[in-house]
Amino acid sequence: MAKGLDVGTMNIIAAERHGDKTTLTQQRNLFVEIEYSEVAEKMLARSDVLYIKKDNQVFIVGEDALNFANIFNTVTRRPMQRGILSRDEKSAIPMIRLIIERLVGTPKKSGELIYYTSPARPVDAPQDVLYHQKTIESILRKLDYNPKVINEGMAVVYSELAENQFTGMGVSFGAGMTNVCLAHYGVPVMTMAVARGGDWIDQQVAEATGYTKDKVTAIKEREFEINLENPTGEIQSALNIYYDNLVDYVIRTLQRELNKARVEEGLSVPVAITGGTSAPKGFKELFERRIYEANLPFEVSKVKIARSPLYSVAMGTLVAARAEEAESLEEIVTEKTK
Repeated sequence: MAKGLDVGTMNIIAAERHGDKTTLTQQRNLFVEIEYSEVAEKMLARSDVLYIKKDNQVFIVGEDALNFANIFNTVTRRPMQRGILSRDEKSAIPMIRLIIERLVGTPKKSGELIYYTSPARPVDAPQDVLYHQKTIESILRKLDYNPKVINEGMAVVYSELAENQFTGMGVSFGAGMTNVCLAHYGVPVMTMAVARGGDWIDQQVAEATGYTKDKVTAIKEREFEINLENPTGEIQSALNIYYDNLVDYVIRTLQRELNKARVEEGLSVPVAITGGTSAPKGFKELFERRIYEANLPFEVSKVKIARSPLYSVAMGTLVAARAEEAESLEEIVTEKTK
């Protein structure tokens, strides 16, 4: 049975089909380092906490890292930055390997198909994604999977535009990057990424307000709503400013790249938006306002936001995997639109 895996900067999410139900499993893509003690190791060994012991240090990985960071008054670290493996984090590969192993487990049979996401190369930063892409492929291959990569924006098209025959534009506002894919009947026409996402917003707000980035992230995820006219609170006001700036920047960059690609004019294109950064209430309205103001080479017929922005990309990887493994896109369209 094929699987899907969304390898995100903030969250890694696995998707698998069991009969007529889809199972989604999530882990935070972060870790925290604490000093080793026999007592601490015994407590961790009795719990379900994901961790690695190395020399005199213990690395708590995944969701529990946030709790331990608060208890020990320290900061979390990330295996990935700006959508790819962090070159500044020496522990990046073993940490992300542990998270992936926990999420996907071992295949039911050797060579089981799994689709995993990779960002496009960003148009606004000198970042290459090949090393990241091949490292994730190697991790999955060593677990005895048959890994296939899919562009993150294309995964949005598979997940959200089935009713439009997988034709339209998918936009994934992730933590590390924002990915865009324009597709025609399931075939990519143009892909792009910008090296800004939720982490960029959090960092800008932290620098502007003096609060820690973790504090900004917590407020953004738990209580923030986009309200450009009447924001409440210092952090909320700054979040509104930088959310508006991010959306404007993405659409202006998209307009430029579409003109370069000479996309056919006169089309009517639905746009699906997703990703954890698009989760706050009011994001769809902000995006609609900005994209309808833009001078794109085609008409935007509608804007839809995923019902589950955090899980939509993972769902798209699963659709792609199932389509290749055993089913046609037409059958999946029928299933998703029932």
